[in-house]
Amino acid sequence: MVLGVFAGIAFHSSIVEIKPVGTAFIRLIQMVVVPLVLASLLVGTASLGDPKNLGRIGLKTLIYYLASTAAAITVGLVLANLFRPGSGLDPSIQARLLENYGGAAGQKIAGMQQNVNPVQTFLNIIPTNPAKALSEGEILQVIFFAIFTGVALIFIPAEKADPVIRFFDGLFDAMIQIVTMVIKIAPYGVFALIAAVVGDFGVEILLSLLKYTLVVIGGLMIMFFIYPLVVRLFTGMNPGFFLKGIRPAQLIAFSTSSSGATLPVTLEVCEQNLGVSNKVASFVLPLGATVNMDGTALYQGVAALFIAQVYGIPVTLSGQLTIILTATLASIGTAAVPGVGLFMLIIVLKQVGIPLEGIALILSVDRLLDMFRTMINVTSDCTASVIVAHMEKQLSPPEKEPVL
Repeated sequence: MVLGVFAGIAFHSSIVEIKPVGTAFIRLIQMVVVPLVLASLLVGTASLGDPKNLGRIGLKTLIYYLASTAAAITVGLVLANLFRPGSGLDPSIQARLLENYGGAAGQKIAGMQQNVNPVQTFLNIIPTNPAKALSEGEILQVIFFAIFTGVALIFIPAEKADPVIRFFDGLFDAMIQIVTMVIKIAPYGVFALIAAVVGDFGVEILLSLLKYTLVVIGGLMIMFFIYPLVVRLFTGMNPGFFLKGIRPAQLIAFSTSSSGATLPVTLEVCEQNLGVSNKVASFVLPLGATVNMDGTALYQGVAALFIAQVYGIPVTLSGQLTIILTATLASIGTAAVPGVGLFMLIIVLKQVGIPLEGIALILSVDRLLDMFRTMINVTSDCTASVIVAHMEKQLSPPEKEPVL
């Protein structure tokens, strides 16, 4: 990113010629999004297995995860509207950005304004032609189809369901491998995109990045202190006891940026330090590592509005409600691996019509923010396990505080 800034300053508008390299990087990411979402959601839903897992404990867990994810996005949107990290650019720069990228976004937003009826919005999520939804990248329709198909696979004989699940599981693994390959060339794509942006619009466009970073971290810290209060409200557990008990999992999450890699530690601290039963922990926490992405969802809300503000594109109330819905649904079944938030963000930006090129502005700080996001994701998973265990009368906190 730093090299891209210097190249943009040194070569000015002539460096814009390398922009196709960055565009190719963005297109490689776009290529993976739809099959990754389809495969991960379908396999994730079908892997619930026994229909009883969709019963009492499963319902409570999913309600918490969906509600907490939506709440986290809302916090992010409120902060982004309040502090407007992407505003303050020179009007001439915003005018050029809007001229280059605002047309398609304006059409998308105008179409959304024509469909503000809640009933029609819901009906639009149901695809009349799944193949068309896949080919046109209608993410909400793809999500609906994948979840519905995953649920259907649970209720048909295993000998018929297993081959379908294995196929999509293999497709999912292939998409993750492509993600790994694309991430390896990310420095070159980011260099080209940043150099082109700075060469075309100057360094002023990057000054908003610090404000954006502070807004995201501020929102994540708000959630960090909300979770122990929620635990106290629902279970009566001391907030300090809760935070001390899960600290090892938080540290691993922060250092690895992966909910999946942290899962063994998360299971141990919830069972040993907080007294969550194995029955609840072994269901709630693995599901949370896949479904529950509060920190990532909050970041998406801030990032979407930040990019829109940089480009001078207004996002209406209906657009922001779409961000909440899309990011919440996109978090279900997303792989618990480092950097996956970038792919979730593309889903959100495409749905609202915000230029994907704006992702170049935030890629430079994505790794840092990913560490904070993952820590919040894991903290929310632990919160869910304690609350569900308490509601199921399967919570037995140790009398002594956990020894770390």
